[in-house]
Amino acid sequence: MEDRRASKLGHMVVLASWLAVFCLFGYRSTFSVLLGPMTKDLGWSVSKVSLGYSIMMMVYAVTAFFSGMIIDKWGTKPAYAIGSVCAALGFYVTSFAQTYFGYLIPYAVFAGIGTGMLWVSSTVSVRKWYIGKSYATMWGIAFMGAPVAQVALSLGVKKILLTMDWRLAMRGLSVVVLIALIIAAIVAKKNPQDYGLEAFGTAPGKKASGNEHLWTVKEAFGTFPIWGAIVAFLTSMVAEFLIWTQIVTYWTTDVKLSLGTATNLYVMIGIAGIITMPLMGIIADKVVVKVGNETKGRKIMLVFAPVMGVIACILLLMSKQSIILGGIACILFAIYWAIEPGGVAGYAGTIYGGKTLGKIWGTATLVVMGIGPALGSFMGGFLFDRSGSYLYSIIFATCSFAVSIVAALSLPLSIDNKKEAAK
Repeated sequence: MEDRRASKLGHMVVLASWLAVFCLFGYRSTFSVLLGPMTKDLGWSVSKVSLGYSIMMMVYAVTAFFSGMIIDKWGTKPAYAIGSVCAALGFYVTSFAQTYFGYLIPYAVFAGIGTGMLWVSSTVSVRKWYIGKSYATMWGIAFMGAPVAQVALSLGVKKILLTMDWRLAMRGLSVVVLIALIIAAIVAKKNPQDYGLEAFGTAPGKKASGNEHLWTVKEAFGTFPIWGAIVAFLTSMVAEFLIWTQIVTYWTTDVKLSLGTATNLYVMIGIAGIITMPLMGIIADKVVVKVGNETKGRKIMLVFAPVMGVIACILLLMSKQSIILGGIACILFAIYWAIEPGGVAGYAGTIYGGKTLGKIWGTATLVVMGIGPALGSFMGGFLFDRSGSYLYSIIFATCSFAVSIVAALSLPLSIDNKKEAAK
């Protein structure tokens, strides 16, 4: 009965994370769909409307830092509860915007706080409940909410826009995220130790121990592994956001595809992600079991993920010769996407443990998400504006993925707490 209860609690954590990720990526995927109708209706330039998203991501990064502290102390319930209100207000209040600041302030503040409460909370909560041979599989199931949102919400908003306007679409989205995150807050659980439980899936090569070292943020950031993980994640994020924001325009301008064909190819990443998220999670855990060391297994996958990114970028450049290569590139991007975000949090968890991972990973997210999305998106547009082609933008993304490979290869497999903390 005790095992059954523990399993049920763990599954509730995964369900809550799925809903959180669904809402987070719902914001990300629907913005590109709403951007055109908003600029047309409000009479603002694309750059002015896009600035709202950029500032929102900055608020998101700062909020993620504080959310990590919240979940270490109280679990994810308060984070999801705050997220439900703010994320809903982000869509709802913005839908009434008539002036530029009437759009910029509520969208940046409410949406930034709402989404910032979701990423660290979802990744770290799953890591706290599942380790070793169980983590990547369960995170893969939770992360599947991202491609489901990319496909379902993007297509849903497009249908609404055919007969109604962007304001009604935003109000509909506010109801969706409010309901989803209220459910997430209800089913979410505290940390396993609050129930007298250990995390599922004891890490290969390690024994469960109640004497886990409790890291401070300052202490952890005085060691190499967290900085190595940040560099690996940051450079991948730069490349990822460059591709995500520019890929459709690349296909329509450089490859000369129709907007419909280019959009369908982009949606393919989300459709493939629904399959690759759980599949790559299972594979990652099998790698961990195979090598007999979780840290080593996570490191292997963090090398493999950006390798997929490099190959996908090369195929993108070759898609001028064959659209099939563009389709294969989408599948490879989905494989990368399924591994990197959860894999790097999993690696950090093997080094620093679970009890204080929230504040450590929250601080790391502040660095990565405060720089990566804005830099990647900017470089994609900047290099295109300078050259009139996306050739150099994709080459830049390829190099950024390559740097991530080097950073992942440098990640250590262990850390001497006393020696490293004393530095």
